[in-house]
Amino acid sequence: MNSRKKIMVLGLLFLFPSCLGWFVEKPTFTLKEIAITRISLEEINFLLGIEVQNPNHFDLKLRVLEYRIYLDDQEVGKGLLEKELRIVKSSSTVVQVPLQTDFRSLSNPLGFVLSGKDLRYKIEGAAIIKASVGTVTIPFSKSGDIRLKK
Repeated sequence: MNSRKKIMVLGLLFLFPSCLGWFVEKPTFTLKEIAITRISLEEINFLLGIEVQNPNHFDLKLRVLEYRIYLDDQEVGKGLLEKELRIVKSSSTVVQVPLQTDFRSLSNPLGFVLSGKDLRYKIEGAAIIKASVGTVTIPFSKSGDIRLKK
């Protein structure tokens, strides 16, 4: 291979990972469940089930998931999951993540716990996704209604 072709191949290898977003359909992130795991005098611990939908015809690896949760337009907390998880092609996977918040950050903490009604939620954040050809950061935001499991 002559030097011109080598330089061209090397250039493509450096550019290709930055173009990965052109080839990977963005997965979607939806809050599917939220359960209280612990209540104390100062804080509430939740376990969130975040559904990751992979629309691609190849597996993806979720390397990092950074998330922020709002309930009834009030920020409840944020978290970071740094655990590599496989998201199978053309399917969805529910990722369980913890969330801890203190009562001072909620205007009506008992209202969340005792209401028994659907809560308006918003989840936003960013995910670092790895495919066989590179890694891409995908921001996301989704809102809807959810019922708190007790």
